[in-house]
Amino acid sequence: MHARDWTGRETRLTDSMDPWAANALVATLDLDRPVFGAGDPLPPFWHWLYFREAAPRSALGPDGHPAPGVSMPPVAQPRRMWAGGRLRFGAPLPLAAAAERRSTIAEVAEKTGRRGAMTFVTVVNEIEGPGGLAVREEQDIVYRDDPDPAAPAPEREPAPRDEDRARTWTCDSTVLFRYSALTFNGHRIHYDADYARDVEGYPGLVVHGPLLATLLLELVDEVAGPPVSFAFRATAPVFADEPFDVCARDGGRTLWVRGADGRLAMRAEAGW
Repeated sequence: MHARDWTGRETRLTDSMDPWAANALVATLDLDRPVFGAGDPLPPFWHWLYFREAAPRSALGPDGHPAPGVSMPPVAQPRRMWAGGRLRFGAPLPLAAAAERRSTIAEVAEKTGRRGAMTFVTVVNEIEGPGGLAVREEQDIVYRDDPDPAAPAPEREPAPRDEDRARTWTCDSTVLFRYSALTFNGHRIHYDADYARDVEGYPGLVVHGPLLATLLLELVDEVAGPPVSFAFRATAPVFADEPFDVCARDGGRTLWVRGADGRLAMRAEAGW
């Protein structure tokens, strides 16, 4: 079956929305939040802690993700990268109440760029809670060939420095391990330093893109409260033990992540 034949394929998962996972993320990040209990609304984007798919070990690829053709289309490129997404938040998603996620592969597009052939997969997730549609998320995933060790390092776009609010974070290997465990993310770039360096060409462990997005939304909540919409795109990786800044401007509407060397790692927009 060709990868494009997967367009329209749908899967459904239910979850009891155990408050423990939300409280475990608070502990992992040392957030200043009260303890979550039954009925409390889940903060925006924290749905990544739930609806976890458990592929058997025999179905995993060498990178730790389910191999192409298991839960994602059978693409030709081996290297999976999370690129970004667009979300709208609707009805509250209460903890300790059953919810369902419906996931649909909306598009599979094969393209050729400066670094060779790539396949872009867009997945639409719709999460229904007791009050109706709580989250609609369009998630962008790109597959690429393994890097050429002889290729020059890519030029990185510099991040803005005109923020109104910023917070500096550093994620060590323990934070990355715990976030991988909470989200059941087996991608080895987040916990296997040898693999990250020798196979995927990174200088160290990579901070999860969804974790960076979560930290941006924590800053948004401090500035203006939970948003109705959120869109973001990863532009460069952030690495374990590297200080990075999450930044906001325009009352929390314009957001970005700035690496230690000033590179732009993620850009985002929030709306109300």
